[in-house]
Amino acid sequence: MANIKSQKKRILISREERASNNSKKTRVKNAVKKYEAAIAEGNIELATELLPQTMSVIDAAKSDGVYKKNTASRKIARLSKHLSDLKAAQAAE
Repeated sequence: MANIKSQKKRILISREERASNNSKKTRVKNAVKKYEAAIAEGNIELATELLPQTMSVIDAAKSDGVYKKNTASRKIARLSKHLSDLKAAQAAE
């Protein structure tokens, strides 16, 4: 443990920020899991409803500094591609 007062404060703040960032990452992971479960079931209607919500959660994490801009964009692009692939597979049948 640090002896300097400002370092003690910094340690406390970094713990709080880490906890906050972890909860935001967990929120993103849960939203993605829910979306991917709908994709795995082949439920286009549910996946179409969940995509904007999932994108919103990812964008919120990006704006809070949890994810970098390109990381968030990559995650959103992959989720969108899953839905478009599912729609294409349904149309091909």
